[in-house]
Amino acid sequence: MDEVAQCITRFGDMSQEDYELCRENAKEIARLALWENNIDYYKSAYDMAIGKVIEKFGAYPLLQEDNDQSYRKQMANRPNWNSILVNRSLPPKLKALEDISKNLWWCWNDDAIDLFRSIDHTLWDECKGNPILFLDKISLNQYKLLEQDKDFMARLKKVYTNFTDYMKGKAARKSPRIAYFCMEYGLDTSLKIYSGGLGILAGDYLKEASDMGVHMTAVGLLYKYGYFTQRLSGDGDQVAIYDQQIFRETPAQPVLDKDGKWVTVSVALPGRNLNIRVWKVEVGRTDLYLLDTDFEDNMPEDRTITHQLYGGSWENRLKQEILLGLGGMRALTALGIDAEVYHCNEGHAAFIGIERLRMYVENDHLTFAEAMEVVRSSSLFTTHTPVPAGHDFFSEDMMRVYFGQFPARLKIDWHTFMGLGRYNIDDAGEKFSMSVLAANISQGINGVSWLHGKVSQEILAGMWPGYLPEEVNVGYVTNGVHYPTWTAPEWKAIHAKVFGKAFATHHYDKSCFSGIYKIADKDIWSVRSVLRKRLIDHVKRILSDTKSTAHYSPSQIVKIKSTLRSDVLTIGFARRFATYKRAFLLFKDLDRLAKIVNNPERPVQFLFAGKAHPADKAGSDLIKRIVEISKLPQFIGKIVFVPNYDITLAKMLVQGVDIWMNNPTRRQEASGTSGEKAVMNGVMHFSVLDGWWVEGYKEGAGWALPMERTYEKQEFQDDLDSAMIYNIIQNEIAPAFYNKDWDKDYSPEWIKYIKNTIAKVACDFTTNRMMEDYLERYYRPQAARYNKMIEKDFLKAREIAQWKKRMYRAWPDIEIRRYDNMGDSAVRYSLGENHYWEVEVYLAGLTPDEIGIECLITEQDAKGKDHISEVHQFEVVSFEDCVATYRTNLTPAKVGTYQFATRMFAKSPDMAHRQDFELVRWL
Repeated sequence: MDEVAQCITRFGDMSQEDYELCRENAKEIARLALWENNIDYYKSAYDMAIGKVIEKFGAYPLLQEDNDQSYRKQMANRPNWNSILVNRSLPPKLKALEDISKNLWWCWNDDAIDLFRSIDHTLWDECKGNPILFLDKISLNQYKLLEQDKDFMARLKKVYTNFTDYMKGKAARKSPRIAYFCMEYGLDTSLKIYSGGLGILAGDYLKEASDMGVHMTAVGLLYKYGYFTQRLSGDGDQVAIYDQQIFRETPAQPVLDKDGKWVTVSVALPGRNLNIRVWKVEVGRTDLYLLDTDFEDNMPEDRTITHQLYGGSWENRLKQEILLGLGGMRALTALGIDAEVYHCNEGHAAFIGIERLRMYVENDHLTFAEAMEVVRSSSLFTTHTPVPAGHDFFSEDMMRVYFGQFPARLKIDWHTFMGLGRYNIDDAGEKFSMSVLAANISQGINGVSWLHGKVSQEILAGMWPGYLPEEVNVGYVTNGVHYPTWTAPEWKAIHAKVFGKAFATHHYDKSCFSGIYKIADKDIWSVRSVLRKRLIDHVKRILSDTKSTAHYSPSQIVKIKSTLRSDVLTIGFARRFATYKRAFLLFKDLDRLAKIVNNPERPVQFLFAGKAHPADKAGSDLIKRIVEISKLPQFIGKIVFVPNYDITLAKMLVQGVDIWMNNPTRRQEASGTSGEKAVMNGVMHFSVLDGWWVEGYKEGAGWALPMERTYEKQEFQDDLDSAMIYNIIQNEIAPAFYNKDWDKDYSPEWIKYIKNTIAKVACDFTTNRMMEDYLERYYRPQAARYNKMIEKDFLKAREIAQWKKRMYRAWPDIEIRRYDNMGDSAVRYSLGENHYWEVEVYLAGLTPDEIGIECLITEQDAKGKDHISEVHQFEVVSFEDCVATYRTNLTPAKVGTYQFATRMFAKSPDMAHRQDFELVRWL
């Protein structure tokens, strides 16, 4: 076969002029392949190089001209194989199975999952719980037997009736209409278009929108390879394997127009159009539209845009975000879908704002300023990133290549266009930030936890230099998790008995979770024991698969399987392996850790799982280090790394462990949701007070490390946190777990922790509560404002744009004629004394109520940071000849040293909030 490879090398780049040589080489390739009795190799050679020759000259015609009798004889004696494609066609009585399989509603409804599994448990597991692939693999005889199975048909009827009744609610959905854009969605393992927390959160959110009847449409990308499958080498090195998705085996279906043609849209790229196919995934009542560029209408380099999630160069990332933003909006337009609120879930989708601006300018003939009022009123930006470096930035040169034509279409100049993505519009060296763009085109901005909202105010404060970070209009909605997806069936059965009837309607008072206190302790312990055993059995099955467990030798696997126990305190740590997650804290003192896991009376076992980004060497090295430690004699079977963390494994872990551990570097965890999934199952959270746990922690319902750091040097802080982890496990967690009464096989103290966790913590961290928060704080108010903007031919948008234009013109001419404290660097007052300050202002043609003046009083915290303690508004006391006098009364209420400053700002009752207009001048 080496001769074949040599032939390929010789003629791979031959041209038309080398006809005869190519002809001879084509015959030689074919002969060698056949003589070696290897048609598969012949096909491989064809794919690699010979295709160039065969397409021009034909292989088999060449062979037919050959006079080699032995060759002809071999050809004549070979079978002439042809392909037959057999499509699935279920018997009419079983058509309901197909309908259910195509809607992801099944993946969070246990009765539907059990129905599929009951057909063939083994096959269901082999298909990894993918019902579409599963139904393809069932034989006709099996289907015929199912038709005759009265019990199965009765269960099918019940599940299908529940499904169809549920889907009837789709037509009853009411305003506000929301369009939700995200780069990834974690819905089920059968659709690999997610990588981690952002995608899982988005998937949960679509499911909740479906359950609550929220009128939401979602847009994303359909990736050919999705995120990678994780394998570990014998040394523990992570190996990323990109398995191609077969779309016909996923719930994604082509969207067809009224003529039966695939719906496509296009976006202009330099020198060509990017053509886009539209697919649809039904997530219960919520439609998710996915965009795909990997088809023959596109150039090879453009087909790869949707190959990998977050894959390729920065230029490819830009093209992905153009596809999501511009392409996503055009897809919705082609489908006739109009929304009242456009929700940009992370900055990746911010180009939706650019496309919407273009549509209003070109189609509705609005000015750019008028279009901005409409777009901003109806746009919401959710940031998930707690560090500035985590936001996407693109160079001006790259932006000019792909957006050079857009300013003219928006009727603005290039400087203004680039300013949409810059903190400082006049800084030509600043890159274009997708988060800044998203913030500029959105009147609603939120972080994903209370603390992350504060962090995001600091990150984005540079956009509004006239305001302190704490004043910036960035709110928060703390993330939650989809209860039906992540809660074990055993818990659902118990909760259904005590949470009340309203709970099943998805419209309930969260206080219903306190019903868990009505359940007997023994029943609580029974569920926890069942789930822990299920997890341990699942881990052992994974370890039995030699393809997945190359990081352990056969003898090590035997030892692990014999050592892992279902009656031992089990602590889980599973998430993306980034260094800020600090998985290494547990391994700071191996001697002490060995004593904890090998305690004869109170043993502890740890299960680790997670993927590092392929480009994150530090994260990959951390996985390798944990694998190495887990192989040491004192830790074998007590610390186990379980490979290929995905939704299926995540469910097992959050349901089966006793403690969910998280050790992020403070203020670097935006929210985190894995711990929220755990608490739904009565699993206590043990974490630094960061992200959601700042709000979630309740004494007697989990454990926490302090929110504030003790040391500025991170190394010292790591040492302290590590020691605290050991102390809490040894002195609090393990004793509580093993403190069993003499007449019981469980610890009443531990059961109390479980009940408190469900009643006091889980109730606050569902996507149900999360959706209600979005509806109340953002969706309903923004939908109302948007409708006000567009009514009467965009009258209100035109009025606001005109007012801002007038303010811009007058602002430079406004003069401060008199300010009582101008030039005073320090002022001494006595407690309780009244002091009146006045400011005299020439308004340059404006009215007094269009200008606001206020004095801010600040005090410093222990870290030297200024925080606002009082705000004193100035009132108009006179107005004559375009000069207004403003006055306020400052009466000190407490003793101390404070800072004060006074500012003037543009003011209108039509503004959504203060940062809706940036005109501010400090006096």
